[in-house]
Amino acid sequence: MKVSIEHVTAADLDAVVRIERLGFTPEEAGTPAAYRDRIKKLADTFLVAKVDGQVVGFVVGPAVDEQFVTDDMYVHTPTNLPTGGNQLVLSIATDPAYRGHGIGSQLLTALAKSARAAHRHSISLDSLEKNLPFYEHNGYEKVRVSDSSHANETWYSLVKKLD
Repeated sequence: MKVSIEHVTAADLDAVVRIERLGFTPEEAGTPAAYRDRIKKLADTFLVAKVDGQVVGFVVGPAVDEQFVTDDMYVHTPTNLPTGGNQLVLSIATDPAYRGHGIGSQLLTALAKSARAAHRHSISLDSLEKNLPFYEHNGYEKVRVSDSSHANETWYSLVKKLD
C-alpha cells in the first residue's frame, strides 16, 4: 500500500472529520467548525495521509511557545510561529480500516521532519493511557499527568525532543 503524506486542504475537511469521529468519543472529538479553523490557521502543521487519493489519517497541531497542549487550544486554534517554539499535537487519527499499516507512525515522522526544518525544540501531545505504547514506540517520553480535563479523562503529556 502506497501512502502519501501531504499538507491538508479545505477539500479534505469531510474526510478528516469522519476519521476524527471514528477515532474519538463525541466528548473528545473536534467539531467540523474546529477543523475548518485548524485547516485555515494550521495548514503548514496539518498533515494528511492518503491512499489512492483518499484521506486515511491525519495529524494536526500548532507550533507555539508553550511546551504542552492546553485545553483552550481545542476551542481556540492558536496561530503557528513561523520558526522555533514547540510543535504540539491536538489530534492524530487513522481510519480504522487502515490501522496496523504504520500510517500513524508515518504521520508522526513527517511531522517531526517538518518541525526540525522549522527549528522547533520538541513535539508534545496528550494521550490516554491505552495509547502510550504507540507513542513510546515512536520516540515520545511520558513526562507527567497532564493538566487537561478534556472530555473528563486522565491524559498524559508526552514529549519528543528535537534538538
